[in-house]
Amino acid sequence: MALKRKAEITRSATSKRSEGNCLTGICKPKRTQGLKVNPKKGKYTLVSIKGPGVFLAASVTKQGDSNGLTFVNLHIDGKNVTSLSYAAAQNWGLTQQNPYGIVLLKGGIVDNFTVGFPSPLRFEKELQLSVQVNELNVVQIVGNVVAGSA
Repeated sequence: MALKRKAEITRSATSKRSEGNCLTGICKPKRTQGLKVNPKKGKYTLVSIKGPGVFLAASVTKQGDSNGLTFVNLHIDGKNVTSLSYAAAQNWGLTQQNPYGIVLLKGGIVDNFTVGFPSPLRFEKELQLSVQVNELNVVQIVGNVVAGSA
């Protein structure tokens, strides 16, 4: 009887510990999306998430002008993590999975700029995904961020 009770206490403590600290994965993952239709040249914040939290991945799709001079910017707690244009990602050969964490996927009229690092990045205050549009005739930009709680 004592053995059974001890096993229940251990199982209960382990369950609470893994829920509270999320030792088995990321707590409460959630996708947040932002959309900008027919953007003119300028800076646009697509997603802003208040911390604390954990960044897992982001994706920014761009439909329209193909010169690639739109920049994707990821800031975590006010620090720049990513600032790269679609054209630069293409020129650098970031067109397949790599340890750097940035991949440009071209799909006809839509280009998809993805960001995801080998390890999750923790943020305390704010995560911000934005674009700097430096080209004409962009039809739409859609940003998605997957983040979890800290």
